[in-house]
Amino acid sequence: MSGVAVDRQIEAILMVADEPQSLVALATAVGSPVAVVRQAVERLVADFDGEDGGIRRGFELREVGGGWRFYVRGDLDAVVDQFVQTENPSRLSQAALETLAVVAYKQPVTRSQIASIRAVNVDGVVRTLTARGLIAESFTDSETGAINYVTTDLLLVQLGINSLDELPLISPLLEDGAEGFDNGSV
Repeated sequence: MSGVAVDRQIEAILMVADEPQSLVALATAVGSPVAVVRQAVERLVADFDGEDGGIRRGFELREVGGGWRFYVRGDLDAVVDQFVQTENPSRLSQAALETLAVVAYKQPVTRSQIASIRAVNVDGVVRTLTARGLIAESFTDSETGAINYVTTDLLLVQLGINSLDELPLISPLLEDGAEGFDNGSV
């Protein structure tokens, strides 16, 4: 985008990105050389950290997993946690309910497995469910590095059950897949 500084373009992209973005991906997105993007990212980090007399922001730009992403500053975790726990509406979206059902019935399950079952990107929904304390990271697969998710005791409390064994069987709710097949002899 001509006329908009590379710094602002990168900032906007990182605000909406679900995953850390590599310098190469950012360079491709803004149509600038990697060296220019690296310098822009360094300026953004300094700006958000309040260097050169600026205001230290409540978030920071951090390099993780081979890319860059915004994070809440560690010293503000408590206030953000309180907000998420008390201020967010208690109702879950349809997408969150579907994702929660997948985790409840298939756990432990990875994000990619959930996404495969639901056939949509579930990154934001998984973050929401984790922030609300309904699911949690259980372990990281040693071969793939994928994080596996499970439901929490808070979910049991919210559902008013003592264990996941009390969940209704899902198989009677699913179609058997026989529709469209001739039940006659072959």
